[in-house]
Amino acid sequence: MNGAESLVRTLHAGGVEVCFANPGTSEMHFVAALDRVEGVRCVLALFEGVVTAAADGYARMTDKPAATLLHLGPGLANGLANLHNARRARTPIVNIVGEHATFHRRFDAPLTADIEALAGQHSAWMRTSENSLTVAADGAEAIAASLSPPGGIATLILPADTAWGEGGAIAPVPAIPARERVDEAAVRHVAGLLRSGEPVMLLIGDKTLRGRGPELAGRIAEATGARLMAPMSNARMERGAGRVAVERVPYPVDVALTKLAGIRHLVLVGAVAPVAFFGYPGKPSELKPVDCDVHVLATPAQDGIDALTRLADAVNAAGTPPPLAPASRPALPNGGALDPAAIAAVIGALLPENAIVVDESITTGRDFFRATMGAPPHDWLQLTGGSIGIGIPLATGAAVACPDRQVVTLQADGSGMYTLQGLWTQAREGLKVLTLIFANRSYEILKGELAGVGANPGPKAHDMLSLDRPALDWVHLARGMGVEAARAETPDALIRAIRAGLDAPGPYLVEVVL
Repeated sequence: MNGAESLVRTLHAGGVEVCFANPGTSEMHFVAALDRVEGVRCVLALFEGVVTAAADGYARMTDKPAATLLHLGPGLANGLANLHNARRARTPIVNIVGEHATFHRRFDAPLTADIEALAGQHSAWMRTSENSLTVAADGAEAIAASLSPPGGIATLILPADTAWGEGGAIAPVPAIPARERVDEAAVRHVAGLLRSGEPVMLLIGDKTLRGRGPELAGRIAEATGARLMAPMSNARMERGAGRVAVERVPYPVDVALTKLAGIRHLVLVGAVAPVAFFGYPGKPSELKPVDCDVHVLATPAQDGIDALTRLADAVNAAGTPPPLAPASRPALPNGGALDPAAIAAVIGALLPENAIVVDESITTGRDFFRATMGAPPHDWLQLTGGSIGIGIPLATGAAVACPDRQVVTLQADGSGMYTLQGLWTQAREGLKVLTLIFANRSYEILKGELAGVGANPGPKAHDMLSLDRPALDWVHLARGMGVEAARAETPDALIRAIRAGLDAPGPYLVEVVL
């Protein structure tokens, strides 16, 4: 084996089953090695931002890393925006970046870059392989590092000669540490707060938004009178009828401050204290009340489910029935305008059971979350780092991970243009993804931000936020990449298009004209 084949075989032995790739010359030996190793699926993307977001979506649904394959520093740079989102989601990814041969780097060829500097901010672990005989061991350590709590990006930089040189043996993955158990004193402290009679809020995030986490938190809140919320942006939430409905901290600062008003104690479980996305003149950055104390029951790296289990026992809440969302769907609109309220009703009425919803709807989707609370059980994936352009490729990775489930992408048109190449990958792989593009033909959220920061816009400023002249034609864009598409300009047309998309055997796109 050469170094590349020893690495691919190590990845496969370590549980890495998919590689999302956009390779170049330096990665050709890795590409060739994929042919010789059964069991590692290679998924081609036409832009590196699709590669990194697809790896994110895959890992959010499987709890195990995919590999990426990126070409040198510029390829990594193209993928950094969605690595930023993946880092905020604490997603495990084995991020493989090709590099010039070790003997070639000193000549400063045109594609030479400081890859370690580019990757460092986003990587929980990073190494440049310097020897083809140790590449496999480097890859095994990358797998373990990506899965070490709370999960993160492990970047392995692979010089070309370490890929083509003689390789070593397949390397075993080092032991992955378990999540740390929360100290009993922290559980007793929070139990005391819940008994104090003072207003308490539980803010649950990360893995506590799945499995038994929401149920346990719901029991505790119901038994003690505490309030229960989640951060505004989350990697994955399990929700819908029969599950505990967890409200999120709102995006607008004033609305968030109102929601958290009166809270005396904020207890964090797999979450961090909420802050505003941006700083605004005359508004606070922290979204909690000034006199509110923050208490950490469990960090994202700790075992929040175990901590909630012990806390429920401590406050005698283990037998308290949790507040489960009843099965309910909005009525389908009968005529009228195709506005955000009508769109929310249609989505809530038609969302299939066990769907995976990828939400990058930005402005149009402000009410989608509420309208789907009583829909059949489903997963909800969000933009975690605020770097737009994640929706289409995140859905692509989720569909690769879960081919038996319907993926529904709620996608703003402006951010969709960042990574629309992901539609081509969906078509090539035959993925079951329904993409709804909300075509308001503007960066609508930024119009509100103009007022929020106290700017005084004129014609040039407004022109920078407009996506017309010419208007984007998403039906033709989708069909040009092999995805069947339809346009909806009325509620009835949207209902028909969504039903057609859910019945389609592969990807389908609906341009929702607002």
